[in-house]
Amino acid sequence: MLSGSDAPGDRDAVNDVPNADRVPVTYDRCDHVPGPFVHGRKAVLSVGEELVAGRGSNFRTGRVMNHVYLTTEAPHRVVGCPAGERAGRPRRAGHVYVVEPTGPFQDDPNVTDKKFPGNPTGCYRTRHPLRVVDELTDWSPHPPKAVQSMLAGLAQLREQGRDVIED
Repeated sequence: MLSGSDAPGDRDAVNDVPNADRVPVTYDRCDHVPGPFVHGRKAVLSVGEELVAGRGSNFRTGRVMNHVYLTTEAPHRVVGCPAGERAGRPRRAGHVYVVEPTGPFQDDPNVTDKKFPGNPTGCYRTRHPLRVVDELTDWSPHPPKAVQSMLAGLAQLREQGRDVIED
């Protein structure tokens, strides 16, 4: 099992700012992203299992997702772990898995160039399966206040009709 400190991100570790020399990640140009990659999920998975597109969204009940999402960020920034709460389901402990993409991936358009230039969150998406290679065991979930803040922000976007997921 890997510890949470083994997952580097797309940031300058000293200044915690996006790298100025970042190259956009597209399906045709993704080999320059070194990983390791992680994926947060409430489900218990085993090494070798694959996460696939075409499953229900954690963010909106009744929606089928066309992509699987991954990140290079440290586990404390993985947002998928409290995802069950977003769909109105009770919170359960999440898991952070080290995954390897089985095909090309691209910048996640839901976060890339939205609030900050580039992809400072190191989030990507793919239509290809992600294979579980390990589970991170040394990570801390988001503090309850942070989760509540995320949920309040999503609720506000939903009320305004702006809770769009580009999938």
